[in-house]
Amino acid sequence: MNKYYPDTQIWIDYYLKRGIYGENALKFLKKAIEEDSIIFYSDFTIIELKKSGFFESEINEMLRIAKPDNIKRTHLTKIQISEAVKLAKQRDIPYGDALHAILARDHGVQLVARDIDFQKLKDITKSKLPEELI
Repeated sequence: MNKYYPDTQIWIDYYLKRGIYGENALKFLKKAIEEDSIIFYSDFTIIELKKSGFFESEINEMLRIAKPDNIKRTHLTKIQISEAVKLAKQRDIPYGDALHAILARDHGVQLVARDIDFQKLKDITKSKLPEELI
């Protein structure tokens, strides 16, 4: 069984049907579900979606693509938050990207992301594009 942690942008691409990125995000999510994989999201994913202007009802609709057995929410720890703050400053990357990489590493899941800042975090976790997993 595979385990994936899509970056917030992947959820947004899928939900807003943003061209080829949206198509690939949807194909990736559908394939993961068909393979009975687990799709992880975090408290921070929800925070980012709300900051992007999504309502609770829209976020719930996004997450409903997966059956309850195929989706899992992870929670942040103070240690992860502290490490993300340090990493973001050290590597000049957004705090959220550092936190997503740390969460993927700590839960032993494949990070799925499009943002090039994740290249600066290859030693934390290696990210893959949705189209690499289709």
